[in-house]
Amino acid sequence: MIEIQDLRYSYGERQVLQGLTFQVPKGKIFGFLGPNGSGKTTLFRILSTSFPPASGKVTISGFQIPKDYDEVRKRIGVVFQSPSLDAKLTVRENLMHQGHLYGLRGRELALRMEEMMGRLGILDRANERVDKLSGGLKRRAELAKGLLHRPSLLILDEPSTGLDPGARIDLWRYLKNLRDEEGMTVLMTTHLMEEAERCDQVAILSQGKIVSLGTPEALKKTVGGDVIVIKAKNLVDLAQKIKHKFNLESRISDDSLQIEHPHAAAFIARFAEAFPGEVESITFRKPGLEDVFLHKTGHRFWTEEAEKKK
Repeated sequence: MIEIQDLRYSYGERQVLQGLTFQVPKGKIFGFLGPNGSGKTTLFRILSTSFPPASGKVTISGFQIPKDYDEVRKRIGVVFQSPSLDAKLTVRENLMHQGHLYGLRGRELALRMEEMMGRLGILDRANERVDKLSGGLKRRAELAKGLLHRPSLLILDEPSTGLDPGARIDLWRYLKNLRDEEGMTVLMTTHLMEEAERCDQVAILSQGKIVSLGTPEALKKTVGGDVIVIKAKNLVDLAQKIKHKFNLESRISDDSLQIEHPHAAAFIARFAEAFPGEVESITFRKPGLEDVFLHKTGHRFWTEEAEKKK
């Protein structure tokens, strides 16, 4: 569905996309996971035809950006992070105006609107003004708007923004129905780990580069075992001791040490025996996507976001 080769984009001298190359297969939910400032929003704007790429090749459904903008726009549905609904119009009026932009009129448009509102469970709210709806219902109306012209690719920017847990569950139920029942390809940007875990494939972005790409399970297997988290008063000194005693590398992350080990439970017993009285606490868990980010970049997910804000 999407093929990108050596995609680059800069704001002045600051490169925000640095040679991205990847493919998005048809009929999958594909997520871009990264902290704020990693390049997700710029990539979204290019794929949604808001920005032209500075260099590189971008192809969607066989058509190139920016050469074939008109053909690409016929085939994509876009749901922005910021609301794009007119709050003073009803749900039906918002969909009607969207349909007009795509050349839909009369009975065909009326049937499409009824179909989309019905599928998204907002048909009974069709004549309510958008500013009277809850966050979850507004998001459903945004989805209905983006799907009105029956695109083959749905692009979503931070789709769970502003949604309560129940609305998030409903959103994901519908996205999976689109994939499973209609074969639609869904591409989203997110900074939420639990959202990325639900995708079929994930590309992890850091400072404008893809540092890891694959299924969530495959990515977590690259970590190299369970994640052991150790809290102690002198982390630097303890890290050196661990290296000397066990020949293991450890990372200082926030106020703890992290070690990757395939047999964490057995290792913890040996560790406690080797360093009695030096450890305040020690725990272990299965790796998550944040651990993949740390493994690939050497720093925590939110550390990069904090650095971007300085």
